[in-house]
Formats: sequence, C-alpha cells, structure tokens
Amino acid sequence: MGTGLSRREKERHRQRGDMLAAALELFSEKGYHHVSMKAIAKRAEFALGTIYRFFSNKEDLYKAAMLEKAGEYHRTLTDVLSGEQGVLAALNAYITAKARIFAPNIEIFYLYFAETGGVSFNLRAGLHEEIGLLHDDLIKRLASVMDKGVRARILRDLDPHDMAVALEGLTNAFLLSWLKDPERHPYEESINTISKLFLEGSLAA
Repeated sequence: MGTGLSRREKERHRQRGDMLAAALELFSEKGYHHVSMKAIAKRAEFALGTIYRFFSNKEDLYKAAMLEKAGEYHRTLTDVLSGEQGVLAALNAYITAKARIFAPNIEIFYLYFAETGGVSFNLRAGLHEEIGLLHDDLIKRLASVMDKGVRARILRDLDPHDMAVALEGLTNAFLLSWLKDPERHPYEESINTISKLFLEGSLAA
C-alpha cells in the first residue's frame, strides 16, 4: 500500500482486505453457491450495507477475492523462477514455494485449481479467463527455466512447455492429495518425492 494514501483511503483498503479475506474463508469452506453476502458480512464483522458499498454482488466479490489471491500466488512463484539460482535450484524452489503459499489455507487451493484447471464454477464473472492468463504466464516462465536447463544439457532434450506442464501437474496432484487428507498426505513431506519423480525422468544422462 502506498504511503501517499490518506487515512480514509487506508481505512477503506483495510476494510476491503478484511472483506476479501472473510469471503475467501467462506468460499473455501462451503463452496461458492452455499455462501451469501449476509454470511460474508457476518464473518467480516461489517454491516451488509457496508459490503455492498464495496462490491455490487457476490460474483463481484468472489472475482475480486480470487484475482487478488491468484495475483499473490503468481508474484510469489514468478519471483522464485526469476532468481539468479541455477536451474535445479529454481525447480526445487518452485516445488517448495507451493507449500509455502498454500499451507496457510490449503482449501483455497481448490478454488484456485478449479479456475486454472478448467473446472470453473463462476464463468459468468469472466474469472476463468483472467486467472487463466496469469497461469499461462506462469507456465511460460517455468518453461523458460526448462529451456535453460535443456540448452545447458542439465535436462533432457524434451519440449520445455511439456516439461513445465508435467511439473505443474505433478505438484498440483500432490496438493490435491494434501487437500483431501492433510494428515496422511502433507505436501511438505512429499517435496523430495516430487523432485525425484520429476528429475529422474528429466535429467540429462
């Protein structure tokens, strides 16, 4: 948040953030169709009319919440891939970073996965396409790291985009297992397995 904001603007920013956080909690707990604006207002501890001063309807609120969260994930993961570390370090950092960003509330991952995995349940808001663009950019950046590894003969001479999609799918599969049974399949304990599964098939001989 910029330091040039007035006290009133800062307060509005804080209130909006509280509303988005409450909405995400409820959407992840109950699903989009089972959450009302009244329930969000109650969770956020605001009057219903105050919520409507910020968001015109539930779709508008859902879209804003998911886009903000998707942007946060995108920045974190692209920062990991944009570092100065080597190819293998970058890939391992990417795998590890997914635990860091989803661990605070793994249920939110399902909402994100629903949008990026093509299972969007709120297409009318146009959210699927907007988050999809962020996800496509992430795959391109991951593919760029793969390409660097191929050219350096660290990774096998495979299509970098296919390798990026493979790693993304592998990490998402383990995250979904974590979502279904957090105690039995904690993602953090699967990081080494994910790395081995991917790299054993990708490392150059």
